[in-house]
Amino acid sequence: MAWRDSRRSRARLLLFMASIILGIAALVGINSFGDNLASSISGQARELLGADLVLTGSKGFSKELRPTLNQLGTARTREVAFASMVEFRPNRGVRLVQVRARDGGFFYGDWQTEPRTAAQRFVQDSTAPGALVDDALLAQFGARVGDSVQVGKVRLPIIGRVLKTPGQSGISSAVAPTVFIPLALVRQTGLVQRGSRLQYRRSYQFAPGTDVAAVVKTLQTRLDKADIDADTVATRQEQTGRAFADLTRYLSLVAFVALLLGCVGVASAVNLYVREKLAAVAVLRCLGASGRQALLIYLIQTAGLGLVGAVLGSALGAVVQGLLPRVLGDFLPVDITVSVSWPAVLTGLATGLLMAVLFALLPLLSVRRVSPLRVLRTAFEDEAEKPDAWRGLVMAVIGLFILAFAYQQTQSWKTALGFGAGLLVAVVALGAVGRLLMELVRNFFPSGWSYVWRQGLANLFRPQNQTLTLVTSIGLGTFLLATLFLTQALLLGRVQIAGQGQQPNLVLFDIQREQRAGVEDLLKAQKLPVLQRVPIVTMSLKAINGRTVAELKKDTTTGIPPWALTREYRVTYRDSLNSSEKLVDGTLPGLAPDGTPRISVEAGYLQRAKLKLGDTLDFNVQGAPMRVVIGGTREIDRARVQPSFLVVFPAGVLEQAPQFTVLLTRTPNTAALAAVQQRLVQEFPNVSAIDLALILQTLDDLIGKISFVIRFMAGFSILTGLLVLSSSVVISRYQRVRESVLLRTLGASRAQILRITLVEYGLLGLLAALAGIGLALLAAWALAVWVFSASFGPALLPLLGLAALVTVLTAAIGLFNSRDVLRRSPLEVLRAEG
Repeated sequence: MAWRDSRRSRARLLLFMASIILGIAALVGINSFGDNLASSISGQARELLGADLVLTGSKGFSKELRPTLNQLGTARTREVAFASMVEFRPNRGVRLVQVRARDGGFFYGDWQTEPRTAAQRFVQDSTAPGALVDDALLAQFGARVGDSVQVGKVRLPIIGRVLKTPGQSGISSAVAPTVFIPLALVRQTGLVQRGSRLQYRRSYQFAPGTDVAAVVKTLQTRLDKADIDADTVATRQEQTGRAFADLTRYLSLVAFVALLLGCVGVASAVNLYVREKLAAVAVLRCLGASGRQALLIYLIQTAGLGLVGAVLGSALGAVVQGLLPRVLGDFLPVDITVSVSWPAVLTGLATGLLMAVLFALLPLLSVRRVSPLRVLRTAFEDEAEKPDAWRGLVMAVIGLFILAFAYQQTQSWKTALGFGAGLLVAVVALGAVGRLLMELVRNFFPSGWSYVWRQGLANLFRPQNQTLTLVTSIGLGTFLLATLFLTQALLLGRVQIAGQGQQPNLVLFDIQREQRAGVEDLLKAQKLPVLQRVPIVTMSLKAINGRTVAELKKDTTTGIPPWALTREYRVTYRDSLNSSEKLVDGTLPGLAPDGTPRISVEAGYLQRAKLKLGDTLDFNVQGAPMRVVIGGTREIDRARVQPSFLVVFPAGVLEQAPQFTVLLTRTPNTAALAAVQQRLVQEFPNVSAIDLALILQTLDDLIGKISFVIRFMAGFSILTGLLVLSSSVVISRYQRVRESVLLRTLGASRAQILRITLVEYGLLGLLAALAGIGLALLAAWALAVWVFSASFGPALLPLLGLAALVTVLTAAIGLFNSRDVLRRSPLEVLRAEG
């Protein structure tokens, strides 16, 4: 019966089921991509690390430990990595880069260079050493193979450009471009001095079948004591997989929103379909069919066509997953092997089918309450429109399913509840806007306006209108895109102060005590001001409240994160707060009556490290023990161009400790910047300069790429909203044809009907866009105030452009799908009605 009844309406049913295709496609594409990525990370885990084991420390490897380490594995390489200024010659510019001094290549993975023999030459040619430089870095300065690069006191020929390094993604190369030099030359550069931030690495290759984790376990105590981190293939695989699993889970939530929008369209379309079938249902009831049987007939129709939509969406998802490696290419550290993930396909099929059936049930439940008396009296009011407990149950199941899906993706009930609450607020708010529009137009109808405008406005609250559905679906898609734009602008706005007023835009660091006067003289000679001097002392934490770090690491009940115990602390000393800091609790840095230093710590650090005011901390200040008391906490505005510190000591305590200085200055233009950078490289090669304008440009590029990925997924939501619009117009075409005939019989021209349609859909699109943008402004304001603690001043012109685009698309699709209304003649419809 369900099959026979659907024959005259299959095309229309297929059309509204198309509403869920894009959502399922996005969901299947993302989950399948995530499965392929996890599989690729697992298969290329060794290539990610480049070795079977990598040991990393900031203090080097002690003489006591070296004999043991030299016996590990069948092959070994060493590396020293540090940040430094380099100069490309002849006269091609200066930039801060990551220098990696190695005595060999990588055991696994393809170290791609141009020419291809450059990597082999770098490893083997000790008589004529050269440098390998990231391709992006050479492109930035217009340098090429054969030029030279100055690294400290050493000038090396560029023997090749690095196209790919094992374990390094394209985006990491852009943020921290690398210059590889031979390890034997690192001392000759003059860049390794007291206070220099160095990373010492040793990489090992083991014989096949060796249990590397067991080897590390036997050394773990000695490695922990020496503050050396061990990274194996398994740990690198776990870390990388976890990071990208979080990304795919977030993107799948965005795709799920698109599926929900499609399901809203399904509910609306089924509601219209049911209204047209009420007479047929009444006939079935007269012939003896029960309300339950009538419900099952139409539920089977929608479920079957929902399955068709889910299958088509899954097929499209296979295409989408092939595009994602290109969209996310700059972020991926591995090469993705694209294949169909059947678990992702089955999950998409089940999710799409279940959601379509649940949302279709909402209007279908009224079918079982249709009275046979409708056959005799068309205007008969039966029980179909009265409150129904089953509708409440279905809505509760939908809500629980949404929460369960969100939890399955995020593995956090807090996040899942936040996602569900945010989605509910957005949908309710958009629905309220649509309802308010209908009530305002109905109660304050502009009877003095022209006929076209009156008719177009009346269509917003006419029977079988689509105002609520379209405002909700299109508004939610606009909300996602506008929120993304505003958040991106907010993030960039926090770092753009580098070019405002007299804020510093150049930071010089690693200045040794004996070099400070010379560097300041250099700045004066370049007519650059010294805006701030910041001394920095390095130290390590040894005990908290008398309990040693070793004891605290073993006690898992303290809740203190490991990084707080083992990190290298870089502190400064002063008796006051700077302009980017605000006292939260306690006192400023100072000395207690007994001479004990009372330090100030960052408020967030105090909370994360499970500390409180009055706690005692024991530090090792480069060999000298020092006990301090936490006297106060500070809040730091990290948007300001100021060095920020977790810990600030009082003056009069650390002045004689080994230290280096950071100087902040401001250059008026790029020419002055280039001049001071070149002088620094020539006279003080160990001093590094951070160009904040370059950082801003890099952040802009990074955020832009991230935003493109999210916009790509959010685009599914806006496209789904437009598809819902298209299907809703087509589903209600019969009603519109009748209205058009009545209007044309009363003398309306085709041009007038066209303008009426334009007014209706133009107003719907404009209202949906403005409602979505309004919600986005509220969301962005909340992020600015509660998350970023920043002022909020959105750029309205791009938002108005987005509103105009959504309005035009909505009106265009509404006109395109209503063209059949204009082609039908009044006589043709009247004969059909007769």
